[in-house]
Amino acid sequence: MRLTRILSAASAAVLTATLALAGGQSAQAADGSARALAGRDYVALGDSYSSGVGSGDYDSGSGDCKRSNRAYPKLWAAKNAPASFHFTACSGAVTGDVLAKQLGPVNSGTDLVSITIGGNDAGFVDVMTTCILQSEANCVNRVNTARSYVEKTLPGKLNQVYTAIKNKAPKARVVVLGYPRFYKLNGTCVVGLTEKERGAINGAADLLNGITAKRAADHGFAYADIAGRFSGHEICSGDAWLHSVTLPVGDSYHPTAAGQSGGYLPAFSAGA
Repeated sequence: MRLTRILSAASAAVLTATLALAGGQSAQAADGSARALAGRDYVALGDSYSSGVGSGDYDSGSGDCKRSNRAYPKLWAAKNAPASFHFTACSGAVTGDVLAKQLGPVNSGTDLVSITIGGNDAGFVDVMTTCILQSEANCVNRVNTARSYVEKTLPGKLNQVYTAIKNKAPKARVVVLGYPRFYKLNGTCVVGLTEKERGAINGAADLLNGITAKRAADHGFAYADIAGRFSGHEICSGDAWLHSVTLPVGDSYHPTAAGQSGGYLPAFSAGA
């Protein structure tokens, strides 16, 4: 009995020491992870979904690029305090704009890059304008034209952008983010586009995301799924993280502040 007590006491001491050591190692790991994030040099590239159009609180110095303090790159930087942060994403950007205007801060010392691009190349604005103002048949035809572009032409343009990033920052962690589906089908909307139009637009978004994910993977980049994050928060969901047609018109079909903080930020954080 006495020996049993001694052994039990010894076991308890060993267990206590082990737990203390494990706790210390966990704390050290967490501190190390935080230091690693804080030590990164981060560059945020892309179009209006990265600049934060639709979320308000724009930096007056960013002009027509409409870079928002509520956009996911700014939110991530505020939370993680990277060693340096360059925000060059711009509303309306196409792949050629990224190549010509946004890559200046990207270099061999860059540790982290985020980007959304491709929607404007595929004619996002014209698709939505056609669908809002014209017939169902014209809408579906315009969506199909965009789909053809995404399948045949966009992959080469994405390759150019991703290769340029890889060449300038070969050691960087690059996180490519997709786009949300705009509509919850059979949802709460009783006016506006038809279900056929909404389904066609959602299908085009899925195609764009699939092509983008494949191109990102082929370059060794991470891909962050956004459609899944926005599930239940599409237009017609009753809890939308996306603007429908609104004023200012430029905010239409862009994430709200809640979409940036609740959808894009956690998706990027998980990939970073």
